[in-house]
Amino acid sequence: MENLISLVNKIQRACTALGDHGDESALPTLWDSLPAIAVVGGQSSGKSSVLESIVGKDFLPRGSGIVTRRPLVLQLHKIDEGREYAEFLHLPRRRFTDFAAVRKEISDETDRETGRTKQISSVPIHLSIYSPNVVNLTLIDLPGLTKVAVEGQPDSVVQDIENMVRSFIEKPNCIILAISPANQDLATSDAIKISREVDPKGERTFGVLTKIDLMDKGTDAVDILEGKSYRLQFPWIGVVNRSQADINKSVDMIAARRREREYFANTPEYKHLAHRMGSEHLGKMLSKHLENVIKSRIPSIQSLINKTIVELEAELSRLGKPIAADAGGKLYMIMEISRVFDQIYKEHLDGVRAGGDKIYHVFDNQLPAALKRLQFDKQLSMENVRKLITEADGYQPHLIAPEQGYRRLIESSIVSIRGPAEAAVDAVHAILKEMVNKAISETAEFKQYPALRIEVANAACDSLDRMRDESKKATLKLVDMECSYLTVDFFRKLPQDIEKGGNPTHSIFDRYNDSYLRRIGTTVLSYVNMVCATLRNSIPKSIVYCQVREAKRSLLDHFFTELGKLEPKQLASLLNEDPAVMARRTALAKRLELYRSAQAEIDAVAWSK
Repeated sequence: MENLISLVNKIQRACTALGDHGDESALPTLWDSLPAIAVVGGQSSGKSSVLESIVGKDFLPRGSGIVTRRPLVLQLHKIDEGREYAEFLHLPRRRFTDFAAVRKEISDETDRETGRTKQISSVPIHLSIYSPNVVNLTLIDLPGLTKVAVEGQPDSVVQDIENMVRSFIEKPNCIILAISPANQDLATSDAIKISREVDPKGERTFGVLTKIDLMDKGTDAVDILEGKSYRLQFPWIGVVNRSQADINKSVDMIAARRREREYFANTPEYKHLAHRMGSEHLGKMLSKHLENVIKSRIPSIQSLINKTIVELEAELSRLGKPIAADAGGKLYMIMEISRVFDQIYKEHLDGVRAGGDKIYHVFDNQLPAALKRLQFDKQLSMENVRKLITEADGYQPHLIAPEQGYRRLIESSIVSIRGPAEAAVDAVHAILKEMVNKAISETAEFKQYPALRIEVANAACDSLDRMRDESKKATLKLVDMECSYLTVDFFRKLPQDIEKGGNPTHSIFDRYNDSYLRRIGTTVLSYVNMVCATLRNSIPKSIVYCQVREAKRSLLDHFFTELGKLEPKQLASLLNEDPAVMARRTALAKRLELYRSAQAEIDAVAWSK
């Protein structure tokens, strides 16, 4: 069972070391789930004397006004033999054997956190005391409740202390040790009043009555100690502390405990209660109760720890890895993130992710529709054919077939295909750019580094622009090639077609009649349609080769080349993430370390059993 209290002691120390004080935070807190005994009392209630009696040592700061201005987590460890000593969590390699030095260090550490302005702080001081004369026990000494601020303190300190005390004792895992002086009306006890607010049924409150020996003659505290005046679930415990004169004379604590036992054993009113009175009984009873509470809570604490570890790991994963310190690490990190983006981009093109099908839509619908809208039959109307044939003949009409006229008619029709070809290039370019934006948004690491996200997006778009320009040149060359060299085999059939339609020896002027011109228009339209069908297949090939294929192969090649030329400061600027994210990651990493440490400690105790 003693292992259980030691276990909670270790976890509490880890909580403090890693910034978990149980105060309000955006991070999960382990502190609040740990069973603890909080010592509550007014400034004149004898709270410090009770703690010193349990420990058997003078070690707490004394004085007028508010002396305890930070929570003191007091962890008592029973040792079999050897000299008593104390250790502070903030001074891990220093062992105190002089308890006057312990008192001074508590005051000094309080001032380090709060300054000398009498302010208060919720950040606890951890003090461990090792002695053969103590029981295994952990107590949290809270600032004494007060009604008036002393000189040098703001008026709000009264409410601030009450809020701090309430924040500890309102937690369901907190056991309340309410210290009340017997020489004052219990109805005015600060400890009972605030305990009743958070624990109205008294299910987790222990009442301790001090200064019983200082009550007016003819009065006693029997009704309170027997639970008649104010009933709690646990019996009241009376203690007799050293008087101020005893403290001034440095009366030995062992002697004081003996006198306390004698007082209850020899005072008629309390004789029947003597077996459960005194600071020694209080320490043993609290130790046993704390052990039982810890034992009952271990399963729920384990469950909480395991659940929180999963949540913390998931959030840390979403936030990404911390930034490397050296330039080489930064360069590697930038390239790795960029490669993740590049892979996602390729998945969009290859159909693993959505988007690549839009490119096929351009080739299968948009381009054919644009070619169809050219309406070559209108371009080859009777008037246009007559006009171009006549102009091509010049002053000397053609003799057999109007070759120059054919060429002009064909070229004027084919050249109009440049428009749909360029439009197809631009359409695919727009889709490729859209995929860049999608891949950027789907690369989780870019959320961590907005500057790198912008740089990679710009670099990818610049590459696509260069690919579009090359694709446009190559695609338009296909159209120009069809204009520059006509397919001869197609026209070798023309004389036969002409002979079928009439005698070429007719008058030169007959060759410009409607029937003749219509036949020329039909022939040219057939040829242009043939070329159009060819380009409908070759334009997509050119676009895929120059744009899609190159985007898959070398989208970030230029970016990587330029990246190697950057100075360390420029690399660092690309990984200049949001300071809030950096702070959050650091805090989460510390909290995860705490929970893993707690998990290991609990598992070790479980296996030992």
